[in-house]
Amino acid sequence: MDILKALSDKNRLRVVSALSRFDELCACQLVELLEVTGATASRHMGILQKAGLINSRKDGRWVYYRLSRPAGSDPLFQWLEKSLANSAELNADFHSLEKIVGITREELCRMQRGETCCPK
Repeated sequence: MDILKALSDKNRLRVVSALSRFDELCACQLVELLEVTGATASRHMGILQKAGLINSRKDGRWVYYRLSRPAGSDPLFQWLEKSLANSAELNADFHSLEKIVGITREELCRMQRGETCCPK
């Protein structure tokens, strides 16, 4: 039940879809993709983690997320991939992510929080 509830939100579904394509993404990249505040993204990530859909790891000041496929969820992920393959919004997300992953974490941080975030 937690899995379906976690996937019922459009932004969380976008995160799962992005992680299925990009293997691992930094929190700042997900904030940029979703165009939400860090706090909102963090809340979404917490729900996805509680449902067992994603894992996180910390590397210094950066938090990275990757997809975790809970036992027995393969049919669900197969259905999701097939159902969402032609989604215009998710295809636009993939195009945006290609640009986002080309920007350094430090530059994304500066763009999102201002110069005081990551001194040059």
